[in-house]
Amino acid sequence: MSLDKSMILAIETSCDETSIAILKDGKELLANIVSSQIDTHKEYGGVIPEVASRLHVENINICLDEALSKANVTYKDITLIVVTKGPGLIGALHVGLQAAKAISIAYDIPIIGLNHMAGHIYSNRYVSELKFPLLCLIVSGGHTELVLMKEEYDFEIIGETLDDAVGEAYDKVARVLGLAYPGGPIIDRLAKEGQPIYDVPYPKVEGDYNFSFSGIKTAILNLVTKLNNRKETFKNEDIAASFQDQVINILVDKVLLALEKHQVKQVLLAGGVSANSKLREVIKGEVNKKHPDIEVIIPPLWCCTDNAAMMAMAGFYSNNEPENLDFGVDPNLVLGE
Repeated sequence: MSLDKSMILAIETSCDETSIAILKDGKELLANIVSSQIDTHKEYGGVIPEVASRLHVENINICLDEALSKANVTYKDITLIVVTKGPGLIGALHVGLQAAKAISIAYDIPIIGLNHMAGHIYSNRYVSELKFPLLCLIVSGGHTELVLMKEEYDFEIIGETLDDAVGEAYDKVARVLGLAYPGGPIIDRLAKEGQPIYDVPYPKVEGDYNFSFSGIKTAILNLVTKLNNRKETFKNEDIAASFQDQVINILVDKVLLALEKHQVKQVLLAGGVSANSKLREVIKGEVNKKHPDIEVIIPPLWCCTDNAAMMAMAGFYSNNEPENLDFGVDPNLVLGE
């Protein structure tokens, strides 16, 4: 079945952002409304799933109305609904899915459910055309993956974290240092003011392209505990710099290692941690230095965190068939399955 994708309504509620986007002809982003819950979850030091679900329920109709108004369209103009069906928080995902189904039934609009991580990858379409084959490094609070794409909407995970995701490690280290949530942006900022004077382990893992960050997180905890027990003064800036330098070394090393075996035309960065200033700088510099023929694409900052614009773009290039309305969410959905 050939889907009319001339006017896509996308719904994203996988975690703590309620977002609605409207994309025309795969090129013109008419609206991208994002209602963030970060200020609420800061009080708890992390996302509380039940609170996130309730806030999605409160916000989704407001976001839908605002998106339609900004795009100057009605539901009758929508030709396809795209909704995130996983991975993510199960309650949060359900809010978006039920809204999508309600609109689909009321206006007889086909609907497709997509993987949230595909959205992160396709956020790069707002910067550049994708050239295949390509390699994408996905770095977020819940995922760290190296994905090889040999053609459009074809995903092969060649490396992944064996324990903590990189964003999760940032948040846990921030907690150890007594910093606020989310920890990633704070550590990135502090690291610019510090020096990497502390030794941080470089974990050995099975699989050439796999990652591990649990040991690094534990090493920082032990370091801070030891310094406190000895009543030694230290700067959070120096610990942040030591932690971040090693994490970025690992991420970039794995990308460069993969490029030795896989011939690609582009390297993409995707996910919330792709907003990290040091990572953006180092991955571009190192790939350009060692592989000047490979183009490095980095998503705009507005598209690094969760949003429906990326899901709309993924939907435009998706080869998925319309879903039956009995489909559900999958909080553990794997990219490519």
